Amino acid sequence: MSSLRDAAMNSKAWPFEEARRVLKRYEKKAPEKGYVLFETGYGPSGLPHIGTFGEVQRTTMIRRAFEMISDIPTKLICFSDDLDGMRKVPENVPEQAMLKENLQRPLTSVPDPFGEYESFGHHNNAMLRRFLDTFGFEYEFISATDFYKSGRFDEILLRCCERYDAIMKIMLASLREERQQTYSCFLPIHPETGRVLYVPMKNVDAAKGEITFDDEDGREWTLPVTGGNVKLQWKPDFGARWAALGVDFEMYGKDHSTNTPIYDGICEALGAKAPEHFTYELFLDEHGQKISKSKGNGLTIDEWLTYASTESLGYFMYQKPKTAKRLWWDVIPKAVDEYHQQLRAFPDQDEAARLANPVWHIHNGNPPASDMVVPFAMLLNLASVAGAKDKSGLWGFIQRYAPEATPEANPQLDQAAEFAVRYFNAFVAPSRSFRVPSEKERAAMEDLVARLKVWDGGLDAEALQSMVFAVGKEHGFEPLRDWFTALYEVLLGASQGPRFGGFIALYGVGETVALIERALAGEMAG
Repeated sequence: MSSLRDAAMNSKAWPFEEARRVLKRYEKKAPEKGYVLFETGYGPSGLPHIGTFGEVQRTTMIRRAFEMISDIPTKLICFSDDLDGMRKVPENVPEQAMLKENLQRPLTSVPDPFGEYESFGHHNNAMLRRFLDTFGFEYEFISATDFYKSGRFDEILLRCCERYDAIMKIMLASLREERQQTYSCFLPIHPETGRVLYVPMKNVDAAKGEITFDDEDGREWTLPVTGGNVKLQWKPDFGARWAALGVDFEMYGKDHSTNTPIYDGICEALGAKAPEHFTYELFLDEHGQKISKSKGNGLTIDEWLTYASTESLGYFMYQKPKTAKRLWWDVIPKAVDEYHQQLRAFPDQDEAARLANPVWHIHNGNPPASDMVVPFAMLLNLASVAGAKDKSGLWGFIQRYAPEATPEANPQLDQAAEFAVRYFNAFVAPSRSFRVPSEKERAAMEDLVARLKVWDGGLDAEALQSMVFAVGKEHGFEPLRDWFTALYEVLLGASQGPRFGGFIALYGVGETVALIERALAGEMAG
C-alpha cells in the first residue's frame, strides 16, 4: 500500500493533483470536525442534468484520490438550495397557471405540479436523489429548507448580522450603482404571502439577531434572522454555507469563476477558511454554444444512457475537465471505444500508469475486465451493412468472428450491441449518403473482390488489412487514406469507418464480396 500511496502522491492525474491541494490544508493537524468535507451544490428549479452528474462524479473522483493519499475520513454532501424563490416557471412541467401564482415562493412551498410530493422542491430533490443513487454515488443530502428551519444555520445567520457591514462591503463592490441602492444579503420570507422578498434593510440589529424592512406594500416588518424566516442571497449563501459546514472542497463551472473572490471573502468575513476550488470548463452543444437547462440544447443524461453505458459517460467526464467540450451525439462512439481501450490496457500497466488511467478513477481503483471483442464503431458499421433491427442480428456475425463470445459471457458487448443498433437507427441511417466509385476506385474494388474470392487466410483481421492496404498502394492511391475513404463512402455511406480488415473479418469474406459487388452494380447509391 505504501508504494501505491507514494505513486499517488506523485501522480499527475488531475484528481490526485486536486486531492494533494486538499491534503495540504491539513499538513499540520487533522480537521477539528474529524473529516474532510467535499460539497456539491444543486439549484432544484428544474430536473437534474448532465452537468450535475459531472460535478458529483468528478468530486467523487477527487474524494477517492484523497482517500488514497490520506487516512483522514471524508464526507460528500449534496446541498440543494431549495429555499430559493421560484423566479420563473419551467416550461417542461404541468400546471403552468398554478406555478405562475406561486412565483417567488420558496421551491419547498410551491405545490408539486405532478401531485406526487409535498412540494415542487421536494419533487425535484427526490429526482436528484434518485439520479445520484442510480449511479451509486455515496453522499449525504442536505436541504437548504431543513438547514435554515432546523437551526443548523442559526449561528452563521447571527454572525451575518454581526458582520453585516463587512459582507455588504464585499457585495456592493461587485454591483452596479443602481443595484447597490436596493441590495441586501438578507432575503426575508414574507410572513403573510410566503414570498421571498428582494428589499433593502432599514435596520440590522446584531444584538437581537433581527432585521427590519418594508415589504412591497410599504408595511414595516421586523423578523428574526433565525428559524427559516430569512434566507441569504445566493452569493452570500455560498460563502456562509462553506463557513457553517466547514467545507474543504467545492467545484463549479467557469461561469461561477468571477464570483470566487466574493464567495471566499464572505466565508472569511464569517471567520472560516475558504475551501479549495476547482473550476471546470462548460459543455457545448453541436454549434459550440453553452449548454443551458432552459434552452434544452446538448445531450441529457437519459439520452446518453439510451445509446451507451454509464461508464462511457464517466470516461467522457474524466477527460480534460478544464477544456470546453462538445457534448453531442457524435462523441458517444469515441467515448465507448476509448473507455474499453483503457480497460484493456490497465492489467499490464505499472502503478503510476494505472493511477493515470481514467478507469482507475471511474471504478475507484478496481476496474472490470473488458469483454468488448468488437469495438463499438465496428458494431455500428456492422449494423449498417447487416440491416440489423435488434442485437440478435449482430450476434451471428460476432460469434463467427469470435466463437467463444456469448451474450452471457460478454455482457458489456451484448449491451453495446443493443446500443449500437439503437444508435445506428437514430443517427447513422438518416444521414448515410452512398456514392458511385470513380473509374480508379472501381478498378481497385474489382481487384479487391478478385483477391477476396481466392482468400484462404481465414478471418485474420491484420492479414486482411495488409491485403486491402496492398490493393490501395498498387492502384496508386496517394495518400492511401483516399482509398479507405472511398471504401467507406461507396460501401458504408459515410466518410469515416473502421479498420477495413477488421470489418471484413467481422462481416465475413463472402459477405464483403457481395457488398462490394452490389455497390459496383449501382445498387447502393441513388
